[in-house]
Amino acid sequence: MAKQNVWLSVSDLMTGLMVIFLFVAIAYIKKVQDNQTVLKDYVDTKQELHEKLVKEFEGDTERWQMTIGKDLSMRFNNPQVLFAPGSAVITPDFKTILDEFIPKYLNILLTDSLRHNIQEVRIEGHTDNVPYPSLNPDPFKANIILSQNRARNVLEYVLDLPFTQNLNESDRRTLEYWLTANGLSYGRSLDSESNYTYESRQPIDLAKSRRVEFRIVTTGEEVLENFVKENL
Repeated sequence: MAKQNVWLSVSDLMTGLMVIFLFVAIAYIKKVQDNQTVLKDYVDTKQELHEKLVKEFEGDTERWQMTIGKDLSMRFNNPQVLFAPGSAVITPDFKTILDEFIPKYLNILLTDSLRHNIQEVRIEGHTDNVPYPSLNPDPFKANIILSQNRARNVLEYVLDLPFTQNLNESDRRTLEYWLTANGLSYGRSLDSESNYTYESRQPIDLAKSRRVEFRIVTTGEEVLENFVKENL
């Protein structure tokens, strides 16, 4: 009789372990499905926004010397049009471009169905590695100051445009939440092939590195970052 009780206990234990295993398997399958949904939403959002930007500015990229990246960056590539060397004062030519670019750009972001997927709109200033001792003895710090001043001046110009001033209060508050000015010095300088020199280990292309970029950061990137942290 004692032996029968032992076998019953082992049988119950195995049944319990199988039930636990079943629940673990179901939870794992659901987690995989959720992760696939997160990744799909992230990719789909970026692709859809990219396609809309390309379509809207297909006639402008060449005349503005602007490129549209799959990372949702709008890169203005002609340094001579943007700022004088060592200056943070926006040139008249770049102001003319911004006067036309900003209404079209913000109209997409503010009225699109993907508006709720936007976390941030970064205005980035990038420089080459030419030193400016009058700003700081350290070349990188000097270019941090210069690039930050340039990005801030572009942001201020955007906010002062008649188009922006005439937005309703809700849209203006949205822009105030989205827009940031980022001075990146030559930390993300480019080589002759427009690749980051940090990755390519190639010499800096001075002209390509001096640029201004508008970059959309989607909410999916924050979700994706959290997903990576949780699954490491």
